[in-house]
Amino acid sequence: MNTKDIQINDYNYPLSDERIAKYPLKERDHSKLLIYKQGKVSEDVFFHVADYLPMGSLMVMNNTKVIQARLHFRKATGALIEIFLLEPALPADYEQMFQSRGRCEWFCLVGNLKKWKEGQLSRGFTIDDHEVTVTAERVGEAATSQRIAFTWDDNQLSMAELIDSIGELPIPPYLNRKTEECDKTTYQTVYSKIKGSVAAPTAGLHFTADVLASLDNKGIEREEVTLHVGAGTFKPVKSLHIGEHDMHTETFCVKKQTIERLIAHQGHAVAVGTTSVRTLESLYYIGYKMLQLPDAEEQHWHVEQWEPYQMQVAPDDAPTTMEALQAIANYMQRNALTTLHGSTQIIIAPGYNYHIVKMLITNFHQPQSTLLLLVSAFVHGDWRNIYDYALQHEFRFLSYGDSSLLIP
Repeated sequence: MNTKDIQINDYNYPLSDERIAKYPLKERDHSKLLIYKQGKVSEDVFFHVADYLPMGSLMVMNNTKVIQARLHFRKATGALIEIFLLEPALPADYEQMFQSRGRCEWFCLVGNLKKWKEGQLSRGFTIDDHEVTVTAERVGEAATSQRIAFTWDDNQLSMAELIDSIGELPIPPYLNRKTEECDKTTYQTVYSKIKGSVAAPTAGLHFTADVLASLDNKGIEREEVTLHVGAGTFKPVKSLHIGEHDMHTETFCVKKQTIERLIAHQGHAVAVGTTSVRTLESLYYIGYKMLQLPDAEEQHWHVEQWEPYQMQVAPDDAPTTMEALQAIANYMQRNALTTLHGSTQIIIAPGYNYHIVKMLITNFHQPQSTLLLLVSAFVHGDWRNIYDYALQHEFRFLSYGDSSLLIP
């Protein structure tokens, strides 16, 4: 079957509101863990996850940090306008953006846009006993977002400090509640470092210092990648066939050390979360392209949505995983790079052949979602076995819910 012909209705299951976890457990590593191993399903608690992983294996997790991306302004008429930060526009680099002082531009979603036809919005706030005024102005329009310029009258204040002061953490819409103070901690992984996401890589929410120590004690190596999760992660599939669905693009960066560690592990990894999967699997196709351009100079590498399926037309000619990873290592060495920057629009669905990810830790995803397609591809179509067990055994679903360890 052609992957593009897959009907999203075939990936539906009954998920009632009471099965969706509205808050995490008090002790995040005491969540339930479903273990799927070669067709057999069992359960444990997440605290014991190291017991199910091979000694000396390599685990890769996403160290992105969720930003307080919701900004609220009021017009003189009293109309409330919500500006949701999606991705940097000027400067386009995340690190430079958060260091910006006085002015910057973002691509944003705007709530109640019809009430904001023109002009500036402004609001004041106090930081360190100092009054600051920030203004927002529409300066352009993209296909699915607005380009908004922000200015503020304190050039000592960075954009990072500004959104920490006035922004609201964007918890998932399906929680059907307002953001609370506790979410600032519980909706971040304990290893989050690099600001940029508007949604958490939720498989990582189960980890604690004790769990990380148990991995270390078993000799399981850990590497981190950074993929900034965009609002598109919640984008529903509205088309009947997935071939008509447009995937969102997300930026990522991977350190040279991580590439070298992957090579040392024969290109095999345990991925924590679907964002780590998207990053790792995209590396194969970037290495594939680099093999076609052995003298390529430094550039931004991007994986298109359907590129993997087009490349798999002639599998006998496809490079091995190790060849693709070595091509990246050679490219980084040649261009004196310590970090590879790229972006991916990859859609992983049944018909996809995994190259790097051999085990996957992930939560339970929404019905008829691209994340469920990714899981189905990983377990060779056996997703209903997993989800039926979770529904019958009182597992908690979605971002603050329980987790699974999948070993096909």
